[in-house]
Amino acid sequence: MFIKKYIAMLKTEFKGYNGQKFLKDLMAGITVTAVALPLALAFGESSNATAASGLITAIFAGLIIGALSGASFQISGPTGAMSAILIGIIASELGMSGVFVVSVIAGILILLCAVFKLGKFVSMIPRPVITGFTSGIAVIIALGQIDNFFGTHSEGENALEKIGSYFELGFNPDWKPIVIGLIVVAVMIIWPKKLNAKVPSSLIGIIVATLVSLLPVFEGLSLVGEIPQKLMLDDRFKLSEVDFGKIFSYISPAISIAALGLIESLLCGASGSKMKKEEFDANQELIAQGVGNVVIPFFGGIPATAAIARTSVAIKSGCQTRLTSIIHALGLIASMFLLGGVMAKIPLSALAGVLMVTAFRMNEWSAIKSFFKKKHGTAIAKFFITMVATVVFDLTIAIVIGIVFSIFVYLFNVKFKPAKYKLEKIEETDEKARINVSGSLFFANATAIEKKLYAELEKCDSIEISLENVTYIDTTGAEVLEELLENAHEMKKEVTLVNHNEKIEGLLKRCELVAEN
Repeated sequence: MFIKKYIAMLKTEFKGYNGQKFLKDLMAGITVTAVALPLALAFGESSNATAASGLITAIFAGLIIGALSGASFQISGPTGAMSAILIGIIASELGMSGVFVVSVIAGILILLCAVFKLGKFVSMIPRPVITGFTSGIAVIIALGQIDNFFGTHSEGENALEKIGSYFELGFNPDWKPIVIGLIVVAVMIIWPKKLNAKVPSSLIGIIVATLVSLLPVFEGLSLVGEIPQKLMLDDRFKLSEVDFGKIFSYISPAISIAALGLIESLLCGASGSKMKKEEFDANQELIAQGVGNVVIPFFGGIPATAAIARTSVAIKSGCQTRLTSIIHALGLIASMFLLGGVMAKIPLSALAGVLMVTAFRMNEWSAIKSFFKKKHGTAIAKFFITMVATVVFDLTIAIVIGIVFSIFVYLFNVKFKPAKYKLEKIEETDEKARINVSGSLFFANATAIEKKLYAELEKCDSIEISLENVTYIDTTGAEVLEELLENAHEMKKEVTLVNHNEKIEGLLKRCELVAEN
């Protein structure tokens, strides 16, 4: 079944493929290579692994996951979110050998999620919860780079323990790595956005910082070190070296990695699908991520997932098919063999600078500003609770806490009554439709209702949505209505919200979905 759907997908994707489309894939692949190279090195280092392991991960994720992906545009590799989890695992007694085992187990868990079609549950996670754990991961990444950025030393298995160790070990910054790190930060901030699509600021920042570090005054900086000139690292997964006595200690981190891989990949796919206006097969994507994470450790790579930043670059650069991902992987292989000596001289503080800026940009600032501007009290609470839980605990626990809190908020506001909608066509013309929505429009059913509303929008030029019988709308439900109105405007169609009641009027006005009286 999966194979037939995959083959059908490929036939549709490559129908009418020609030299012109290949040229677009080639240019998009080269552009993504330039973006992925510094990030692969940085995320490898930030995971407490090596830059080489990050590069290997990006290469095989591009080849394997890209080829099997659930869409033409997905670009996978090491990510900041994944490195935030790996920091603790590698620092613990499990070490790198444990990471390889955990990755394989996580890959198997993701494959099981594909078999049982569990990917749809990701759409039920409230958006403030997703925004919260994204910000929490950004905090972990930034805190994890303090040593490399400031040239200090800390101890501990996670970011909080490392920060706490400064009180015992002392905090004595070194000006050399700080200067190098600030150079990268400055370049990434001032680099024109128009140029960034073709020549990424992170790559320019690292080049400039590395050239400056060659000056005699900067002697003694910690460097990336030797990049192996081979695609199978010496330190890799070997079944004979697995300690089966620790098998139960692998389960918890494996669940965290599988959960993150599933969530980040499907969110990336949903985002890319809207950008490219192309269908996304969630289950096929989970198969790709599962297979990739089982295979990559055999080459010495760390867990991978779809990367939103690299995927968006691919789409904006003209990506036509999944060949873009494969070409970007081949570009990374060429970089490894041709530029390995140069990459070995990159200061760790330069990579830390890249990660500091990346951590800042990871935050969904537009969503966060929206929560506060529109005074979404419950959304703000969900955001902060999930963010703090992500930093203090781990991703899996944080998501559970965020969802449980969201359910309590919902039950506090209304009786649990699933939202139903009734389509009622206006008799005068087939070009216009009226839709009555009753019950609750909230995170658990917003996606299902969104799909039905879009289906009707495709059929009609104008839609009236009556909200008279809606008893409750949360932030996710409001965002669905906002996006529907925006997309209808782009499609040169009309969507009007009518008959809203007093229970939801305040939220609709704060979201500027209806006019103030």
